Amino acid sequence: MKETLPDGNAIIYCEGAYGSTNGKTAHGLVRSSRRYRVLAVVDSLLAENDAGKVLDGRFAGIPIEKDVMSAYRNALEGDLEPTHLVVGLAPDGGRLDPAARSDIRRGIRLGLNIDSGLHDYLSDDVEILAVAEDYGVTLRDVRKPPPVNELHFFSGKISEVGSFKIAVLGTDSAVGKRTTAWMLIDALGAQGLKSELIGTGQTAWLQGAKYGIILDSLVNDFVAGEIEHAVWTAWTESSPDVIVLEGQGSLMNPAYPGGYELLAAGRPDVVVLQHAPARKEYDGFPGYALHPLDHQIRAVELVSGRPVVAITINHEGLETSAIDATCEAIARDTGLPVFDVLTQGADELAKAICGHLPRSTAASG
Repeated sequence: MKETLPDGNAIIYCEGAYGSTNGKTAHGLVRSSRRYRVLAVVDSLLAENDAGKVLDGRFAGIPIEKDVMSAYRNALEGDLEPTHLVVGLAPDGGRLDPAARSDIRRGIRLGLNIDSGLHDYLSDDVEILAVAEDYGVTLRDVRKPPPVNELHFFSGKISEVGSFKIAVLGTDSAVGKRTTAWMLIDALGAQGLKSELIGTGQTAWLQGAKYGIILDSLVNDFVAGEIEHAVWTAWTESSPDVIVLEGQGSLMNPAYPGGYELLAAGRPDVVVLQHAPARKEYDGFPGYALHPLDHQIRAVELVSGRPVVAITINHEGLETSAIDATCEAIARDTGLPVFDVLTQGADELAKAICGHLPRSTAASG
């Protein structure tokens, strides 16, 4: 019997978007997934390429296919039976267009279970639901919030949490916070520290985060309480040395002003700030100038009362030869250690974080 990851073998649907920030869910799954074995990505615009080479310049062994049927057939020819079609699109507003709906129905007819992180809930779509019932497949809308009577209000139990807490925030949306958070988790593990990620978006759930919530689907009254409850649950169930909170948006992004609740309710001990130095405007909003990095550092520290202890960069728009010099310039300007974890790895970031751990926690690693 072929070994599978916990949920099965997945084809990632990202038609027309893998080469853009609207494909960030697919990007995350190509880089790391504890939930699926990723077999292929669907995007006709980039077909016949390797998904890892397109994304990071490194071969991942995950082909980009022209359509769902091609991905399905080629996987079978490789003796790997697909079990899931995962919607890897992350468009503004989380809406699904008619062409994508048609492709999802095609996947259902192939017997694939459908996992989607969009705001268009497939399980509420009468047409898609009927096809799913006919073919006996499961629809999972991971962005669909729990019933209100199951949600938690902030209680103060965050003060019981004994783990060292790190928030990975950003200066913009779609800037790499989640990727840095996962890489930091792995690097802390290499230092001998037990750590858990608190996922806060649909992609982290799809990647296999054990603990978390999907913030942008919750009724606002319960956002802080659900953050607190996720952190507290990770602490009581797993007793990690370190808990890493995945940021959402940025404090001053005009459409996604995330981070406030994470700082207020998650109460991190330190903050790592992800930044794209080549960006001049907020992602997707021409004319909205990105606030300067020093301004954003001061805002985070003022709101949280906790220090920003490192900067991690997204090197989009930078020549490879300019990455080291860019990190050095930011380090001079901010007085903070600066890392590009995609090109340098996260080991040095983890070592910098370890310098802020309580002695009892550091000694356990």
